[in-house]
Amino acid sequence: MDKDVREPSSKQALKQIQTVIHDISVLLWLGSVPKNFGDVSAGTIKADEWQSLITVYIPIALISLWANPETEFKPILDHTMSLVSAVYLACAWTMTPEQASAYHMNIASYVKNLKIIHPTFNLRPNHHTSFHIYDYLLLFSPVHSWWTFPFKHLIRVLQHLPSNHAPFFSQG
Repeated sequence: MDKDVREPSSKQALKQIQTVIHDISVLLWLGSVPKNFGDVSAGTIKADEWQSLITVYIPIALISLWANPETEFKPILDHTMSLVSAVYLACAWTMTPEQASAYHMNIASYVKNLKIIHPTFNLRPNHHTSFHIYDYLLLFSPVHSWWTFPFKHLIRVLQHLPSNHAPFFSQG
């Protein structure tokens, strides 16, 4: 069997992701992503763009490529979907103990299978930390209640306001 047939092509997957970004219609509230995702000219992807990519665009692209149960890429798709499910659950606008448990199950599956799917990959501290999100979901409820996206957005807005470098409040 030819190597290109046996191994998932990252170029093929990227092309499919770009096709999905270009071709599908999404609701206006879904954050936009660069049409040229993956190209150097796309710049740095922001956190909310990554969230849209991992919860919408990437699953559609990979399912369309690898969903056939006979393909040897199905374990890679299943592994990716564990991460997608964990992100989706963590970013939900409501949180129940059952949803927190489902998050924990999906992130555990993702981390456990990393070494199976990518034998040379070494786990990072972020993988350990991802298990603690479960505790925070139980303690503080939905992630949007305590994540930093709104604060980062506010800082970006404030940084772009015109300023003459004068104090905001005058003394006197």
